[in-house]
Amino acid sequence: MNLSPLTLSLQTASIATLIVFIAGIAIARLITRRIFPGKSIIESILLLPMVLPPTVVGFGLLYLFGNNGPIGQLLIDWFGVQVVFSWIGAVIAAVVVSFPLMYQSASASFQTYDPMIEKAALTMGASKWKVFFTISFPLAWPGLLAGTVLTFSRALGEFGATLMLAGYIPGKTDTIPLAIYFAVEAGRMEDARFWVIIILVLGFSSILWLNWWSKRNILSYQGKD
Repeated sequence: MNLSPLTLSLQTASIATLIVFIAGIAIARLITRRIFPGKSIIESILLLPMVLPPTVVGFGLLYLFGNNGPIGQLLIDWFGVQVVFSWIGAVIAAVVVSFPLMYQSASASFQTYDPMIEKAALTMGASKWKVFFTISFPLAWPGLLAGTVLTFSRALGEFGATLMLAGYIPGKTDTIPLAIYFAVEAGRMEDARFWVIIILVLGFSSILWLNWWSKRNILSYQGKD
């Protein structure tokens, strides 16, 4: 059994999760507690991939990052990097479709505590970076962790946008969802069943661990009281 789909899926999901974790927290932190014209429009755009069919998202990415697309052509001309039919395309697709989950979790997390705590620290001379890393981030961490796990799970299971942008190239872009689809199409039901079990175990383990961690922290907090 060729295990490249497992390796590629874990690599793609891990890189995508790291990118989304940083970008999701930064953008949510920048937008959440501010009121400005067009905020609802910006947030709607950020969350749009969550409600669109994956093929529509994939078409948009293909238009932007295709060899003749505005971004894709620049990447080829300036850096010699081709996104279409590459693992980079798989990462980009995973980032776009999983970003709304992280953004929503981060946005909600930054609204669960009193902002006066941050303001008090600022008035006492703490820098904004110190306030973020010592107050904001720890207080929001449970929600951020939940968003990270959901982001990883979503990136791991991405199919439609990945197929549109990265295609299916064995050993190069064959993530587990793509391997399942093409195994079924080719009548290799044993292979498809194997990959279904693998992705079920990975997804179930992620959610199970998150639930265990959440309950453990709730019990720990109650014990302190």
